[in-house]
Amino acid sequence: MTRTELLLTGAQLADGTANPLRPAEVLLRDDRIAAVENPGTLPPGIPRRDLTGLVLAPGFIDVHSHADNAPLLSTHDTTKIHQGITTEIVGNCGFSLAPRSHDHHDTLSTFLQRLFPPLEITWTGFHDLFAATDAAGYVTNYCPLVGHGTLRIAATGMTDAAPDDDARRTMRNALDEGMTAGAFGLSSGLIYPPAVFAATDELTDLATVLGGTGHYVTHMRNEGDALLESIGEALRIGAVAGRTHISHLKVTGPRNWGTMRRALDELDRARHRGQQVHQDVYPYTASSTMLTAVLPAHYLTGSPDDILARLTSPGGRDELATTINATTRWDRILIATTASHRHEGRTLAEIAEATGTEPVDALIEVLVAERLRAAMIHFSMHEDDLELAMADPHTAIGSDGLPPGTGGKPHPRLTGTFPRVLGRYTRDRQVLTLPDAVHRMTWLPAQIFGIPDRGLIAPGKIADLVAFDPRTVEDRGDYADPMQQPAGIPWVCQRGRTVVEDGRYLGHRNGIRLTPRT
Repeated sequence: MTRTELLLTGAQLADGTANPLRPAEVLLRDDRIAAVENPGTLPPGIPRRDLTGLVLAPGFIDVHSHADNAPLLSTHDTTKIHQGITTEIVGNCGFSLAPRSHDHHDTLSTFLQRLFPPLEITWTGFHDLFAATDAAGYVTNYCPLVGHGTLRIAATGMTDAAPDDDARRTMRNALDEGMTAGAFGLSSGLIYPPAVFAATDELTDLATVLGGTGHYVTHMRNEGDALLESIGEALRIGAVAGRTHISHLKVTGPRNWGTMRRALDELDRARHRGQQVHQDVYPYTASSTMLTAVLPAHYLTGSPDDILARLTSPGGRDELATTINATTRWDRILIATTASHRHEGRTLAEIAEATGTEPVDALIEVLVAERLRAAMIHFSMHEDDLELAMADPHTAIGSDGLPPGTGGKPHPRLTGTFPRVLGRYTRDRQVLTLPDAVHRMTWLPAQIFGIPDRGLIAPGKIADLVAFDPRTVEDRGDYADPMQQPAGIPWVCQRGRTVVEDGRYLGHRNGIRLTPRT
């Protein structure tokens, strides 16, 4: 069989290790890296690509993605490949697309519609789901997690009751099936129903399935007033699983700003005790999630109709106003996307002023009109805390973008996370050196999650690569106009095949679903 060879020349090499940049030539042979040598070492006659003026790096790994549905879209999701991302960890925050049980099929469908665009769920377990996504193909490599929230819905529906022994057994069996099918670990989202109702021992019980060597990846129970207590809970669960990964580490709320140092110290103490602990961040001081996250937990039990009935009852409205009005900055809650696309790009304070109502009534009006299918952007963090977390050597980078296909004005992290780290926080603010920034996006996440043969430019590794211009790379989207392709990333290849040329996506679904390195 004829081999395909390509020699990459002229670039400065950021190989993923955090070692200093150096000039090098990289020989690709079929889908792998065959050699990495000093310039002029390799023999002439090999087809060449000149990357002069660019930095050549391993393809970026997004450790926190919600693009579970991307393979099932009729269109290609290019929000990540244009950032140089070639691999995504999906299934985060407790949201995975499987398992589905017969008893709670409708509950799962309506719940997923609060985050994902409408899906026709034809699968039951993870083997069925992965057969469907494999058949559809992947723009980026796909590394799935099993979501605790989805496990709980399959076993008990949307209830605040603790699962009994049979329900726990059902959850453990479904998690085991997911791991056997090729999942990378267990994720939780402990601010979202029904996971918000779960006790710690429910999660440690599930963590036993991972056998002391698996990954527990968590959107913690609280990222504000109870941040340190939530870190403690995550570490207890992760100690049973084997490894702990804190999703989008942050400090929310002005009265908590400045707490990041204490949070990082707590994580360091766990490492000194021998625990394997990492975290990720995104490079923005605003978060984004479902608008229902504003509501107290007890509002969120039952069906959408149950929740809407609570919101529209006089007593429910008055209780909500009393509970959250005094502590909520309505001008800091921006509507990102809704089912009808009304109100997108306006804060709840602006909607209230335009309609002559109180902000709490504007919140209720949006949730009722959209039948809970609305997402928000919440301006809640401080730059100092963000930069401190980013600078920590155990921090990887994740986008946490909304699932593709929802439309509207999603958080610009969907399109800009990785170029923003390279531009604003590396070149401009110098929070990271360029080799270290590339390390956080490549070899570090590959090591954290056991992603095979990726994250490093070295002989034998898969040729997932990105070339970017360190002088011009930057994010272009903002909160008003987020869906802008970043600048300064002209070339991306996967398995030795060019998929982005001169900044233009070539239309190849050249990713694959990966399974963990054992």
